[in-house]
Amino acid sequence: MISREPIKTLLIPQFRDIIVGRFFLVLSFRMLSTLLGWWIYDLTGDPFAIGLIGLSEVIPAVSSALYAGHVIDNSEKKRLLLICNYLYVLLIGSLAVLAYYQSDLHHFTGIELTYFIYGTIFLTGFCRAFLGPLVPSMIPKIVGPIRLASAITVNQATFLTASVSGHALGGFFIHWFGIPGTMFCIVGLMLLASVFFWRLPLHPSEAINKGVRALESMKEGLAYIYRTKEILGALLLDMFAVLFGGAVAMIPVFAKDLLNVGSEGFGFLNAAADIGAMVVIITLAFVPLKKDQGKLLLIAVAGFGLCIIGFGLSQWYWLSFFFLVLSGILDGISVVIRGTIVQLKTPEHIRGRVLSVNSIFIMSSNELGQFESGVAAKLLGVARSVVFGGTMTVLIAIFVAKKIPKLRRMQY
Repeated sequence: MISREPIKTLLIPQFRDIIVGRFFLVLSFRMLSTLLGWWIYDLTGDPFAIGLIGLSEVIPAVSSALYAGHVIDNSEKKRLLLICNYLYVLLIGSLAVLAYYQSDLHHFTGIELTYFIYGTIFLTGFCRAFLGPLVPSMIPKIVGPIRLASAITVNQATFLTASVSGHALGGFFIHWFGIPGTMFCIVGLMLLASVFFWRLPLHPSEAINKGVRALESMKEGLAYIYRTKEILGALLLDMFAVLFGGAVAMIPVFAKDLLNVGSEGFGFLNAAADIGAMVVIITLAFVPLKKDQGKLLLIAVAGFGLCIIGFGLSQWYWLSFFFLVLSGILDGISVVIRGTIVQLKTPEHIRGRVLSVNSIFIMSSNELGQFESGVAAKLLGVARSVVFGGTMTVLIAIFVAKKIPKLRRMQY
């Protein structure tokens, strides 16, 4: 039976504003990720250099995420969201200027230019620590408990739609406008996102003990996650499965050197997984899962790993594209289930800290996964490193299924 809840949820003006703002922000982030992978590989010709992009961002993001959660729970969230948004604009604007004048910087080598890029991305990591959990922490108060599950799915569908568009547009914009033109478009999208965030009402803190010290506050968040095994299991799956199974970081190498499809083919490959995820998440928004969500989560993660193995072994463009789309479908199922578990199991007063820990797992899996892919590619070769990562993902799903039975039996 088709549910009307997503439509009812979207009729809430504040929810529409925060979702549309997040769409443009994620769109800009995905375009930036696509562009940086292409730009760095163009400057260096080294797959390992792509992996260092993720490491540059994840170190400050993870190291400051717990403190970010404490600040989010004890701050007015709209103001904090706008501050982080505009800091991102300034930092990425500096990269846009570098890209514009790159052809005039003959006295700098490609390696030296990458140092400036890594340094700038390092600074964005601090903004990322706050932005990651901020929007999800605001949604429950905006929509209320009755429409929370629907709002989570709509939020995830928005995220994946923006990811698909961003990955594809990043590749196409590089082909059409070059790196400088694409960079200025990214900055423009970040500014457009802030317009919708300005429309939001004030979102004051609901922390119970506002005077508690930061260290104690952070410990409280970690302790809650450790006690709640369903959340812990979901986060572990997210971190380690994507850490090893993320093939996206090596797609520039597959597109350029192994499949020989150029920037247009790169754009499609880069968007393939997100296309699958977007389709299934939009479907789940209107036809929600009714039972056995824990089992489905574990099956989806294992299936995702098998698709990554298939992608690593494929030597044909369209077969590679198919495996990535299928991996996105399975990942989309797991994203919806994991996100719903974390939100439904977390009380309001501690939401910022729990979601900050969640963002640590997400950032660790994505950005550290990018670094792991670079290291593995250097040691094993690109194709073999992807097969290795998919195999590890399957084994992790089996391990979590056996060690955390509460997650396996989870239903909502």
